[in-house]
Amino acid sequence: MGSEAKSVTWLEDTRWSYDSVAESYGDLTRHLLDETPDERAVLASFADLVRGRGEVADVGCGTGRIAGHLSRLGVDVFGIDLSPAMIEVARRDHPGIRFEVGSMTELALPDASVAGLLAWYSLIHIPDDEIGAVLAHFQRVLPPGGPLLLGFHVGDESQLLSQGYGGHPINLHVHRRPVNRMCTWLEDAGFTVESFRTLTSAESKLGGIILARRG
Repeated sequence: MGSEAKSVTWLEDTRWSYDSVAESYGDLTRHLLDETPDERAVLASFADLVRGRGEVADVGCGTGRIAGHLSRLGVDVFGIDLSPAMIEVARRDHPGIRFEVGSMTELALPDASVAGLLAWYSLIHIPDDEIGAVLAHFQRVLPPGGPLLLGFHVGDESQLLSQGYGGHPINLHVHRRPVNRMCTWLEDAGFTVESFRTLTSAESKLGGIILARRG
């Protein structure tokens, strides 16, 4: 009972926080990829892997900026996000892409239904004890060999944020993880890690990017 209440609370806090900042978040991050050539290169490589192979899920898509970029690269992409307000902005800004409200903790997609999956700085709000279940969903919806691209903040600490984009009040934990811990979690969930790197950019003071495939 206590664990369930904890889970509901952090999910509700995350949804409320992003609903509160959705418009400001969209305005402040819309052109962020213009400042991040390394991330653009990573996304271009991912697009080459999945283009023409079927639908690709951007899980935790926010206001749709990464999905929009992949779409311009010829990827058949759709987005899922916990926040209805973020999805509303995504649909407005990217009318040619399908966006749905949903949670990565209960990913409502059929087994082996997507050609690839992207979680771009969206695992950063998931508590450690929920990561395994989320990655199990990612593994389930990918076909054997299907690629998973993760972006995340590197570190070994968590921070509670009370003020978000545009100065709006939020109640949001941001979790930073070491690359080796993320790789271990992926391997435990049945993925094979193909590559990883760290970088510093407008996306993150120290970001990690991992490409893995479902075993």
